[in-house]
Parts: sequence; structure tokens; C-alpha cells
Amino acid sequence: MCDQCSQDRFNQMEPSRRSAMLLTVSALSVAFAGRAFAKDTKPPPKPQNVLSPDAALKRLMDGNARYVDGVSRRHDFKHEREALASGQNPFAAVLSCADSRIAPEYAFDTGRGDLFVCRVAGNFAGTETIASMEYAVAVLNTPLILVLGHDACGAVDATLKALNDNTSPPGHIPALVDAIAPAAKVAMQQGGEVLDKAIRQNVVDNVAKLKSAAPILDAAVEQGKLKIAGGIYRLTTGTVDLIAQG
Repeated sequence: MCDQCSQDRFNQMEPSRRSAMLLTVSALSVAFAGRAFAKDTKPPPKPQNVLSPDAALKRLMDGNARYVDGVSRRHDFKHEREALASGQNPFAAVLSCADSRIAPEYAFDTGRGDLFVCRVAGNFAGTETIASMEYAVAVLNTPLILVLGHDACGAVDATLKALNDNTSPPGHIPALVDAIAPAAKVAMQQGGEVLDKAIRQNVVDNVAKLKSAAPILDAAVEQGKLKIAGGIYRLTTGTVDLIAQG
């Protein structure tokens, strides 16, 4: 066979090989996704946590009201452990600041298996946090996400100082500054109580970011299966003021 004939035959076979490879990769991807996000057919460990998005938000805020009034419920952790040994179905996910004074499980008077909590200084939605929230929604069927900021947030304050002084904090802290800077800049342009405005804007921005996170969270919101809201925790009272509901 001449060299040209061999080359022509190779060129004819190459598209078929490439198509087969693409089909194989696609099939493996679908199979993996199916295993990773397969719904559990057995009854949920906490049936009372199967709620609509609005009902989940009401339950969350009712718990906060009890916490503020000092009448938190007694939770039966022993039997909750037994029920949750084989799975979980939290009724809400919370993106909270890592501040030691903010404890979502206490602030909303919840038990084990009720909240899926992600915490990071400055309560912003980075890639890993968005992925975690996608897991909560797609796999655990969580109907509500709350982005929870708080008064006197040190991460937001540090961001404002870094921008004002045109300095960079040590270590890996600049990563926090970069994430919070957009909200801080908006607040600086507005003037007045800049820290309070930056804290609020940071919550609003991250609610919007989660709502638009494709392809899982934005679709769940569009279908009415998920509600994403924001709140500010008041250090002096323990009250959570809701903002950015939608």
C-alpha cells in the first residue's frame, strides 16, 4: 500500500476514534454524576425536616425567636444520633462567618441534622462553598440557604482598612480581602456607617452569587425548590434580621 493510501485510511478512521472517545468520556461522566447525586430512596432520617422553602425559613426564624427569648428547646441528642447514623436531610443550609461569637445551631435553636453549615471569615461564597451548597441542595434536598453576616465583622473591617491604607495583610489573609473587597468598595462610595453598609452589602452580594450559581443552584431557585436569603446577626441581642429575601 502506498504512503498516500495509508494516510487517507488513517484520516478516515481518526474521526471515528475521536467520536468513540468522546462518547466514552461522556458516558463515564454521566455515570459518575448519577452515583454522586443519586437520591436516597429510603425514608429521611428526620421526616420533620422535609419542608417547603418558605416553611423552612419560618422554622429557622421561629427558632431564632426562641433563642433570643432564652427559651430554647431541649434537644434529644441521643436519639438524634441514632436516627442520623445512616444519613441526613437538613432543612436549611447556612453560610456563616467563622467568628466564634456566631453559632448558627444555637442562634436558630436547632438539633443535630437540622442545619448544613459552611463557615468562613467574611461569610463569602468561594468555589468550595458553592460546591458544598450544591451538594446540600442536589443530594440532601435542602430547600433553604441563608447567608448569615453579623455586626462588627472583623474580616469586613480588615478589608476596609486594607483598601483605605492600600496595604496587604500578612499570610493568606489577602484572599479574604479580595473576596470581600467588592462589597467594601460599594460601601466606601456611599459613606456614612461604612462598616455596617459593607457587612450588609457583602451578604447581599453573596446571596446574588449563590442564586446565579449554575447549573444547580440557579435551576433549583427557578423551579421553586430552593430559597436563598440573607440575614444579619445582632451581637447584642442575638436577633437575626432578614435581608435580601427572594
